[in-house]
Amino acid sequence: MSKDKTPYESPVVIGCDHAAYPLKEAIKAFLQEKGVDVVDAGCHGLESVNYPDFAKEVAGKVSDGTYPRGILLCGTGLGMSMAANRFKGIRAALVSDGFSARMSRMHNDSNILVMGARVIGESLALDLVQTWMETPFEGGRHLDRLQMFDSFK
Repeated sequence: MSKDKTPYESPVVIGCDHAAYPLKEAIKAFLQEKGVDVVDAGCHGLESVNYPDFAKEVAGKVSDGTYPRGILLCGTGLGMSMAANRFKGIRAALVSDGFSARMSRMHNDSNILVMGARVIGESLALDLVQTWMETPFEGGRHLDRLQMFDSFK
């Protein structure tokens, strides 16, 4: 598919820790093949790093509107999702199945996809990325509920 015909929102910022580095590289290649501009926020190898640094980079750039969507990866996805959801306007969804990936977009307008590299394999991860990228937000009553999120203090 040519770049100008991709159904995927672009660019996407992606970040990971050392445990998920190989999966991040596979997802980057997959998205680039689809014509998506991918901004790599790190990490860039297998050496031990602190995942909150990369959650901050990705979630911060989605929160401030620099990028429309992001993807975060770590061993379980738990730490990344917890850190990312501390940012204003972030709806980071930790997913490990297709239904959750789809619903996180349809009903929750998730703007960061989070996955655990030690929980799911590469093939499933690529399927989840594809589902998440291709699923639109339904709006309607779901928008009212999302606006409730923003009222929480």
